[in-house]
Amino acid sequence: MNNEIQRFEFKGAELRTLTDENGEPWFVAKDVCDVLGYTNASKAISDHVDSEDKLNNESLSSLGQRGGWLVNESGLYSLVLSSKLPTAKEFKRWVTHEVLPQIRKTGGYIPTTDVDDDMTILAKAVMIGQRTMEEQKRRIAAQESHIKELEPKARFADAVAASDGTCLIGELAKMLRQNGLDIGQNRLFKILREDGYLCKSPSNWNMPTQKAMELGLFRIKETAITHSDGHVTINRTAKVTGKGQIYFIDRYCPHD
Repeated sequence: MNNEIQRFEFKGAELRTLTDENGEPWFVAKDVCDVLGYTNASKAISDHVDSEDKLNNESLSSLGQRGGWLVNESGLYSLVLSSKLPTAKEFKRWVTHEVLPQIRKTGGYIPTTDVDDDMTILAKAVMIGQRTMEEQKRRIAAQESHIKELEPKARFADAVAASDGTCLIGELAKMLRQNGLDIGQNRLFKILREDGYLCKSPSNWNMPTQKAMELGLFRIKETAITHSDGHVTINRTAKVTGKGQIYFIDRYCPHD
């Protein structure tokens, strides 16, 4: 929990918040109860806020509320719904439409008062701007790191998909083993038949199914063979396209 307190003002009443390690805001429960007209803050918290929506932070005892209770956004809404004050709805709208979007967008909020001069407002804006830039730098660095991890796979996929290179199913089995799947040629033929990519009928045994051909996963290579008596037969061989190689690696290989 970040112990840097952010102070907001709603109709003259103070509302203090802190943010957790995920950047989510937590509200000082006593401030919320005071704004919503609860005379006994401890009872209101106990009666209306679920255990997972409140936090008893002993380090906040200096804030003036017994036990240092904080409530998250869900806990705040629970207190709002149970309040009998007519301004409760207005308070909720103020929090959801002004405070929360600003905290999540910039990491801060700039409440100004009549006594704030231009330099004070500017200083607050600069502080928030610096926090925003630091957060953006962190996100960009994380994205760049992720892109670098994906680049080799992306280059391989683009090269294979764009090429006209095909391979035999036995060669596909070797690719699958290189990508973490323990499989051989015979078992791969069996899996492809069971999954509807290769035919099971004797007349078209191990030939691509219509579905596989429509997906562009295979090509059929036909080779004319002239026998000694002069008659010619056509030998048909299923070959996996570049698109098919990527498809089957994505489908069958374990992913990180």
